[in-house]
Order: sequence, then structure tokens, then C-alpha cells
Amino acid sequence: MAQTVNLIGAGHVGRVLGKLLAAQGFRIQQVLTRSAASAQQAVEFMGAGSVASGYQQLQPATLHVLAVGDDQIVPACEALARAVPLKGSIVFHCSGALASDKLQAAREAGALVASVHPIRSFADPAAVAAQFLGTFCGIEGDEGALAVLTPALRAIGAQPVPIDAAAKTVYHAAAVFASNYLVTVLDAALRAYQAAGIPEPVARQLAQPLASESMANVFRLGAAAALSGPIARGDMATVARQQQAVSAWDEPTGALYRALVAPTTDLAQRKQQK
Repeated sequence: MAQTVNLIGAGHVGRVLGKLLAAQGFRIQQVLTRSAASAQQAVEFMGAGSVASGYQQLQPATLHVLAVGDDQIVPACEALARAVPLKGSIVFHCSGALASDKLQAAREAGALVASVHPIRSFADPAAVAAQFLGTFCGIEGDEGALAVLTPALRAIGAQPVPIDAAAKTVYHAAAVFASNYLVTVLDAALRAYQAAGIPEPVARQLAQPLASESMANVFRLGAAAALSGPIARGDMATVARQQQAVSAWDEPTGALYRALVAPTTDLAQRKQQK
């Protein structure tokens, strides 16, 4: 018998997971969102399920997916626990920043709980659904829930990666470092080139091979082995001159440069120890 799924919240992440699960034989029962129109759009995208107008209309299910915003996870879980018998079911949310302990109301109602965080951009749901194979998903939660969710995720093409629930916020910050803050540092490089009289389009051309080769080396060799430049050489006099010059040009960028000296020095020491 096919496992049944209720979807609470059906934005980009929820509808992609629903579509992929339906394609693997999971039976999408009902979709509940803030509006019937958005729920209907999700049903049409997934090619499965029906629209529920409220929690009281939800039927018991094997899986309850809370694909809602972080600030709605606790109230949605509490509403679900009040309206639907949860004993023996699995409730999981899709937040990268919050752990499964936010689903305590479901656990108290007899459910097993977990979190499943697909690590990719969902800007284009149709493209993501078509190219989901190999997508990493950070997972944590009750052992019994993960015993069911892990093979289900593998069936839809995901690569589940267990994470420490106590470090969930640090785990999410890793993505910020790898993506958001990387862009900030590259912006500092582009602006510094422009301060030296180089037009912005040319600055991007100058920075691209340096950034691309550095990232490729990190992923091929590891961060310590990939480090180059004055700190890696122990040329701290050059670092001091650069820090002074950058601060004189733009104090906030100088503060960013200064903040990166100590962790880069630590990384250089790790390189020397290898």
C-alpha cells in the first residue's frame, strides 16, 4: 500500500518534494496553504492531491510535510497536532535553520519528527524537479523517522546527509559562508579593482580566474592546501600595508580585510602543519 502524504505549505520546496514523492508512488492526499488558489496551483504542479481549506479537513497520513516559513513551523505543527491524529505518523519540516525540536507538539501527539533540508536553490521549481538527482539533503530527527525518510529521499534522487541537530544554526551558517558571504568578499575585490582605476566589467574579468581557480582548488585539495598569497607566505608586512591602504580608501572594507587576517593566519598555520 502506498504511503500517504499531506502537504502543509506548498511553496517551491513543498511542491517539488510533493511532485517527486508522487512520482515514486507516494500518494499525495491533501494540500493546505494560506489560500485555496495557491494550494490548487501546487496540486496542478504535482499532478496529485486535493485542496484542503483548513486543518480540520486533513486526514491521517503516513507523512506530514511542513513546507512553511520558519516563523510558521511551530504554529503549523501545533495546529496540525490539534486537528489530526498523529500517532504512528512522521512529521517533518524543511528548514535549514531550525531543528526538529520545533515539532514538539507533534512528538507529544505520538508522531516521530525530523527535518529535511534540500541544499539548493528552488527559484525554478520545474527545473529543480527535473534535475533533483544528486541533491544533498541535511537530515536530523528521531531515528524511526529517519529510517523511513532516508530511503524515501534516496528514491527521489537525493543524497541524505545526517547532521547534528544541536548545531543546526551553524550548519545553516555554513551555506551563508559558502554563498552569501563569498559574494560579499568578491564584491570587495571588484570595488578595490575599480578604486585602482579599472572599469567594473574589466574588474570582473580580472577576478574571475582568481576566484574560480581558488574555489576549484578548495574543492579538489581542501582549504588549507588551496591557500596562497601573502599570509600563506608569511609576508605580514605586505598584509599590514594592504590593510592600511584599504582602510584609507574605504573603512568598512578595511574592517572586512582586518577581520579576515586572523582566520587566514590560522589557515596558513594548518597548511604548514600538513
